[in-house]
Amino acid sequence: MGCLLKQGGGLYSRMRIGAVLLAAGQGSRLGNQPKALLQLQGVPLINRHLIALSGAGVDEVVVVTGFYHDQVEPLVEQFPVQIVRNLDPGAGQPSSVRLGIQTLGDKFDAVIMMLCDQPLVSANDITTLIAAFKKRLFGEIVIPQVNGARGNPIVLSGAAIAQILADDQNMYCRKFIDQHPEQVSYFESNNEHYVTDIDTVADIENFVLQTGWTLTLPGQQPTTDTEPTPQGAASSEPAYLALRRRLAVT
Repeated sequence: MGCLLKQGGGLYSRMRIGAVLLAAGQGSRLGNQPKALLQLQGVPLINRHLIALSGAGVDEVVVVTGFYHDQVEPLVEQFPVQIVRNLDPGAGQPSSVRLGIQTLGDKFDAVIMMLCDQPLVSANDITTLIAAFKKRLFGEIVIPQVNGARGNPIVLSGAAIAQILADDQNMYCRKFIDQHPEQVSYFESNNEHYVTDIDTVADIENFVLQTGWTLTLPGQQPTTDTEPTPQGAASSEPAYLALRRRLAVT
């Protein structure tokens, strides 16, 4: 990704980290709306996630689009990431996962698998997961767990990715995890960010009530003011840099 902010140092060696961001879904439970384009405080979730991955020091990101690719891809193209389109998104999330890791390849020490419908996941949350992966005592996969519930994103080692890619086309991350529970290390946390996601309109309403933040469907105008993009930013710096600066205060 040519990350904007590198993390490193300390007792652990610098790892080469990739990420797959899934944004191919139909959003059927949300009334056929693209969840990647839900707006938190006026900013699409997919933009926030890309800034978070960059801020966590991720080296390369693959964004998988599918349904609504014509709406999602223009927002992604301003970032230094790779876009791959699932031509059969109706085959379900496993097909997008497989496509994403195939595109990313097995050249990374760790790969983050990230969903587009988690509005609260931040760069700090991702950095914490990377640290947990480095410190794990066993296994090839780290999954956050909050009060007994599995969360996301998850982190897979390069060895796990290589095993998945070496298997047939029907092998993907969740199936691999189910077949190899001994390779899973759970990161116990009380951070609700890892288990907060949006599937329905009721989820949006509950999120707004619990956080006080504005979360709106694509195309809806937020009801609260958001930070304006700095004047002249478009002409003096890439759009994703201006957005990162904007999100630093939201």
